[in-house]
Amino acid sequence: MSATPDIIEKRLRQLQDHLKQENPVLLDAVKGFRDLDQVAQAMGLLARHESFTTQIPWWPLISVLGTFSAGKSTFINHFLGQPLQRTGNQAVDDRFTVICYSHGDAGHALPGVALNSDPRFPLYQISKDLETVALGEGERIDAYLQLKVSPSERLRGRILIDSPGFDADAQRDATLRIVDQIIDLSDLVLVFFDARHPEPGAMRDTLQHLVGGTMNRADSGKFLYILNQIDATAREDNPEDVVAAWQRALGMHGLTAGRFYTIYSPDVANTIEDEAKRRRFESKRDADLAEIHGRMEGVEVERAYRIIATLDKTAKDIRDRAVPILTEAVARWRRRTLWLDALVFGILFVLFEYWSISSGHWKGLSYEPEWLLTLKTVQWGPQVLAGLLLVLAVVAHFGIRHLTALSVRPWVRARAAAEDLHGDLVAAFLVNTGRLRSVLLPGLRGWGGGARRRVEKVREECDTFVQTLNDNFTNPSGRPHRHATGKAAAAAESPLGA
Repeated sequence: MSATPDIIEKRLRQLQDHLKQENPVLLDAVKGFRDLDQVAQAMGLLARHESFTTQIPWWPLISVLGTFSAGKSTFINHFLGQPLQRTGNQAVDDRFTVICYSHGDAGHALPGVALNSDPRFPLYQISKDLETVALGEGERIDAYLQLKVSPSERLRGRILIDSPGFDADAQRDATLRIVDQIIDLSDLVLVFFDARHPEPGAMRDTLQHLVGGTMNRADSGKFLYILNQIDATAREDNPEDVVAAWQRALGMHGLTAGRFYTIYSPDVANTIEDEAKRRRFESKRDADLAEIHGRMEGVEVERAYRIIATLDKTAKDIRDRAVPILTEAVARWRRRTLWLDALVFGILFVLFEYWSISSGHWKGLSYEPEWLLTLKTVQWGPQVLAGLLLVLAVVAHFGIRHLTALSVRPWVRARAAAEDLHGDLVAAFLVNTGRLRSVLLPGLRGWGGGARRRVEKVREECDTFVQTLNDNFTNPSGRPHRHATGKAAAAAESPLGA
């Protein structure tokens, strides 16, 4: 389902109205995205009804990932202060659950299409990605996603995503595709492991995806690795051995630094008979939970920096990745078209010369076949023939252009998949090889001096935005200043009403 230009414009106005009170810096970022929209639309990277602003979540986003029965839902229920998610020893939630604030009763669930069709929420149009995993999976979106609302005050101004475990074979590829997209969108990622399983090596693939695949990311600081249900090891002679085993396993996948949390839920804790051990476990649990909850409650700060970073990256991607790929693609198309033109028309010329010489059409250097002499006796005969030949030549040339564009398109599609850029490189390539674009015309459509300056201006503004955020969220001088992102009532409303 694609939004019309009017719908996109309405949503952008709603977003701007909200950000005027919630965070004026991000209001300026919306303007930057709109500038990039215009550049990308002129280049063909975006359709007229599309916007970069719909490809990122504007609400602070926290995702909770991990293995089956690692206590993710129990943790979320404790954080919210209400039993929103089902819990148990077996895997009970087999779908990704997006949880947001709303007045009214908790637990009201909406189907996955509510997320797939609304650009205000994360996982917008995720069905397209699922379709690339397996044909027909995109139509089963309700089997993968659901939306729940909660009146918990802790949820105001932020969105949580609870994920199913993915250390099982069923739907694994599609689940991992959604996990990867959630990780990219999130401002904070809580990665849960189950302390009750003392052999982490049995989940090598899961560890590789959750740890090995995230440690080298530029945003690796947003990942918190949590060994949950540590109270289950309290009866061990040396429960520290369990923690050490997990630390070694995670270290093998690259997690050699940073925070590693060991917690358990106070609501469903096992009884620890040894008083000294119980106090030690509770003290460590409370300290780690306080730090985790602090990061969750301060996620709006990370959201602001993430959006500015996304704006800067989008501008850089257009200039440093999309433009070079399109330039190379169009150059390949031009070379192949000109060479094939030369080859086809050269062969036709040689065949014509061979036929005309063997038929005796030449009188010295004069071409005088009988059919041409007869044609000259007909009114407008030579002109009609010349026009017909010109039409045939043009048709042949545009046929060659089309064939060479088809031959280059797989290379563009492969580069687009490898680069994972916002925007449609294939569509932009087709715009630059369309019928109205001369094969001899240099440059790319929509990418000139004005577009380049506009992109550079957006990048320069990003530095200013970061400095403003630093002023809002830090105060090295110690002098009082007005916090520009105070939690106004508008900031606390649910995206359902945005």
